[in-house]
Amino acid sequence: MKVIVFLLAIVFLSACGSRKLAVKSNTSASKMADAMSHLKSKPLYRFITDWSGVKYRLGGLDKSGIDCSGFAYLLQKDIYGNSLPRRSRDQAETVNEKSLGQLKEGDLIFFSFGGASVDHVGVYLNGNYFVHASTTRGVVVDDLNMPVYQKAMVKAGSFKN
Repeated sequence: MKVIVFLLAIVFLSACGSRKLAVKSNTSASKMADAMSHLKSKPLYRFITDWSGVKYRLGGLDKSGIDCSGFAYLLQKDIYGNSLPRRSRDQAETVNEKSLGQLKEGDLIFFSFGGASVDHVGVYLNGNYFVHASTTRGVVVDDLNMPVYQKAMVKAGSFKN
């Protein structure tokens, strides 16, 4: 009898161990992970993962805190060799404007949350995802389809060489 109970226990446990958990593939986290996995530039992938979660600090330019224009400035310099101005509104003057559908990995996206002038910048990845230094969440990847970004986006384009 002990042998039968033992064998039933083994069969039950092995069956439980082979089950796969269902993962919802259309969650925002999985979509962000998908955007990151489809980056063409591995140095860009490493740069983003290295800076992810670094807190926001106005005027910051290092891992103790960084602002949006500082993040775009460092990313463009380190990954693409571009020399951007330090402020987002000045950075906006350095791009050849494109529509959202024409954007390529590494292009800049500018927003106006506080009025008429540019006051925020991010870097386009793919699939309508971009990376930026959020004032509340630090360096993150976000979805451009979110209404807050759709309403605030004012300009996007590639760096003028």
